[in-house]
Amino acid sequence: MLDIKWIRENQDAFVKGLADRGSPEPRETLNQILKLDEQRRATIQKLQEAQARRNAASSGIGQAKAAKDEARAKALMEEVAELKVAIRDGEAKEREDDKAFQDYLAAIPNVPADDVPVGDESVNKELRKVGAPPMFDFQPKQHFELGEALGLMDFETAAKLSGSRFVVLKGPLARLERALSQLMLDLHTSEHGYTEVNPPLLVHDDAMFGTAQLPKFEDDQFETLRTINPEIGKLNLLRREAESTLPDIELQPPDASGKSPIELLQEVMERLGRIRKRTDRINAGLTDIAEFLENKETHWLIPTAEVPLTNLVREDITDEAKLPIRVTAGTPCFRAEAGAAGKDTRGMIRQHQFSKVELVSITTPEQSKDEHERMTQCAEEVLKRLCIPYRVMVLSTGDMGFASQKTYDLEVWLPGQGAYREISSCSNCGDFQARRMNARFRSAGAKDTRFVHTLNGSGVAVGRALIAVMENYQDADGSIRIPDALKPYMGGLERISAKS
Repeated sequence: MLDIKWIRENQDAFVKGLADRGSPEPRETLNQILKLDEQRRATIQKLQEAQARRNAASSGIGQAKAAKDEARAKALMEEVAELKVAIRDGEAKEREDDKAFQDYLAAIPNVPADDVPVGDESVNKELRKVGAPPMFDFQPKQHFELGEALGLMDFETAAKLSGSRFVVLKGPLARLERALSQLMLDLHTSEHGYTEVNPPLLVHDDAMFGTAQLPKFEDDQFETLRTINPEIGKLNLLRREAESTLPDIELQPPDASGKSPIELLQEVMERLGRIRKRTDRINAGLTDIAEFLENKETHWLIPTAEVPLTNLVREDITDEAKLPIRVTAGTPCFRAEAGAAGKDTRGMIRQHQFSKVELVSITTPEQSKDEHERMTQCAEEVLKRLCIPYRVMVLSTGDMGFASQKTYDLEVWLPGQGAYREISSCSNCGDFQARRMNARFRSAGAKDTRFVHTLNGSGVAVGRALIAVMENYQDADGSIRIPDALKPYMGGLERISAKS
């Protein structure tokens, strides 16, 4: 979330930042946020004035009574009573105005750093290439062709279990994925100074909001709701009662029933009474269900360990001496994004569930640029140890994430596709996430606090690292050699083949 004070004082820079990101009508966005801010501040000022008048009037009541001026005391008490109503209404208006302001501000993306290329993904800038793509004397296969031929990668069974964009890994291929996670965690904790964390995989709304997954990317997330069977049973009961209500008022015409008009009227009244009781039960049941839904306990499956790791400092004031904080975690991740239509429909490139080793740093504003370079180098080291060719890209303003000021992408060479594909994004978010989390730090001897800077990156995506190993280490017979860096984790296995 951006600083409204900065927006007020740097209006042209704000408009330029949004324009560079491709946001529609950035000037109108500026005007709207300033309008909401002015409205909110005017309401606060009016409320404060009413509170001051109430305090003065309350004090005056005692003085008037001490002076035995009952008329003045009475007038002041009437004024206090009126002011209490005005303050109550003012507080409600303040909450309404503040919510409108905060909701609008939360939907505005971070402003990119000055050195970020302006434009869409076509202007992403290559910084460096490391390693040369391997040469094959045969046509290299894609990872899913290799995995399916080995009988170790099963998309059909996964679809039966969970639907599309899931996979079942088996045998040595499952172990290879686990080995990649272990290598990354060992490297980052033993050599790069990160502390391993085992975070929750389910988080609340506040945590998702803090790292900017909510509200903008709500449709890409997996939401969970604890099911309460009695509530489901109540819904079914209400449905049956509602369905039975209408037939209950059907009556035979007088000439067919043989009953007198008085008897028919009595029957109508009896049936209307039963309908009223049913309606009362239905209304009461619907009220209970509405209360349940309003107070339901919602969790989100984490789209990345960035969410719980970054939120470790939410609503805290950290001593500057403890910064930077560097943490890492290897977790499953869950994301519902489908990607571009017709692209990556086969294989593991874009899955709803995948594994990733996440890197998160919490720093001071003065440290964050250097920390961004350091984090990127830590992620690069994984690929160097695996001897997999890659390149480092600076993402353009139109291609980087909502919360990011600047992002480096690592892209690995995939021989089966004959292309570089993203395997890690390392982003500096500045104080954008910190403001959403209210995460601050205090320097030694300082009275005031400042917002921390947060950074996150993949160190790296495990599933895509598996793909890269499979395709870069494949042989003509469809077997896969184990990279030297992974052999200590593979129990002596040096090659994955149909016989292994």
